[in-house]
Amino acid sequence: MTTAPDRQLAIRTVRRFYDLVDRADVHGLAALFAPDAAYRRPGYDLMVGPEGLRGFYGRDRTIRAGRHALTTLLTDGHTVGVFGEFQGELHDGTPVHLRFADSFTVRPDGLFSSRDTYFFAPLV
Repeated sequence: MTTAPDRQLAIRTVRRFYDLVDRADVHGLAALFAPDAAYRRPGYDLMVGPEGLRGFYGRDRTIRAGRHALTTLLTDGHTVGVFGEFQGELHDGTPVHLRFADSFTVRPDGLFSSRDTYFFAPLV
């Protein structure tokens, strides 16, 4: 069995990630991901490693700015599940308010090896 990171370290790293996203610190947030980390997000191709995250947050993300409010974080050390709300605006000025869930897999060294994002949105 692979050694799990400290649970508190995993939670702190996830909280730091959202803080960096909200501050638009693209290089800082990308540095939290392992070179082969996978990020899956609805509507986008698979993003891999810090380079993939820098491309998404620095160029492709439709959101201009906003703030994440985390309501629940659960962890076993390897995986951190997050539930929360996001409020902000798109590049065209349209306001956005949505609920989301994320799942992070954390390596023993504290870097993310994967992230999956889910949105609560109507399909039809």
